[in-house]
Amino acid sequence: MKISKQALLAGSILIGALAGSGAHATATTVEVYKSSTCKCCAKWVDHMRANGFTVNTHDVGNKEARERAGISTTLGSCHTALVDGYAIEGHVPAQDIKRLLKERPRAIGLTAPGMPHGSPGMEGARSDPYDVLLINKQGDTTVYSQHRPSDSKDSVMRLK
Repeated sequence: MKISKQALLAGSILIGALAGSGAHATATTVEVYKSSTCKCCAKWVDHMRANGFTVNTHDVGNKEARERAGISTTLGSCHTALVDGYAIEGHVPAQDIKRLLKERPRAIGLTAPGMPHGSPGMEGARSDPYDVLLINKQGDTTVYSQHRPSDSKDSVMRLK
């Protein structure tokens, strides 16, 4: 059986394309440094997994990981995550992390300082507005995204 060079080239291109598409199908791995007893951190890990991330947890606290990443304590929270060259501090929503990984800005990463009520892992009866901040390489911040709770008075659906 004789195979033409064109058929061989077309087959090679097809195999290369299929192999390349597999790389995008695998989940991005997140390394999370947290306390073993923190329930809100565990809920944030669940949020990340539900949004397609592979998560490895390290129950050693996050102080050293935060310091190594270059994040000041004023921007701190209860857990620090490392993902694809970026640091994620606190209860940052997965959608913001996906956007960060797509846009790839020159930055240390993202933070949701403190533990904002209503953020992923901090859901409950209370939901406060909060900002996710982008931390640049100098440690300065800018607002990356704003998260505002919906106002029930403005809801289209109301119970009578």
